[in-house]
Amino acid sequence: MSIRRALLAALCLFPLAVLAPSASAQSMTAAQVAQPTALPEMVLGSANARVTIVAYFSLTCPHCAGFEENVLPLLRTNYIDNGKVRFVAREFPLDAKAIAGAMLVRCIAASDSNKYFDALAQLFILQPALINQPLFALQTVGKRFGMDDAAVEACMKDQAQLDKLKADMQFAQDPLRVEVTPTFFVNGEMLKGSMTFEDLDKKLAPLVKR
Repeated sequence: MSIRRALLAALCLFPLAVLAPSASAQSMTAAQVAQPTALPEMVLGSANARVTIVAYFSLTCPHCAGFEENVLPLLRTNYIDNGKVRFVAREFPLDAKAIAGAMLVRCIAASDSNKYFDALAQLFILQPALINQPLFALQTVGKRFGMDDAAVEACMKDQAQLDKLKADMQFAQDPLRVEVTPTFFVNGEMLKGSMTFEDLDKKLAPLVKR
């Protein structure tokens, strides 16, 4: 199967991956957000941090790219690198191209969080290409991390990884009720939509002092 056909196959699978939230979904709690996911958690920061931020994103979401470029570096400098905040990134792809990008980042990283965030940053930089020339974007980022076109193609066909991604998306929707990207959970409190560093700073400053 070519990479183009694999991408089309992901598009066919996408309607199965995104389901309407269940009316019987339980209220979101910090305990639910902390439950293990099907895919390995990708984390920055100390496990002993007072505050945990869980961020749901899509690689084709411009607000998510803005957060990656403008907010996350300041968050790392002021809160993550000094052990005050633990930051967890979770995929919530909004379309087939974002699914393909999420799968590539997972293939590159395996269980290495540093590689994951490096690959994520590269794909966010190439977001216009991922949207308009997805095969080029996937192959370009793959090559930067030592993957040839055949390896990128094999990644796109990894059904086991796709199934885990779909399971995590479903968990995000029911019970967590994630509907848009980015969505943040700060110690379990849901914050929807674009966030500036100043927005987060106001939320985090009192929490890290408790």
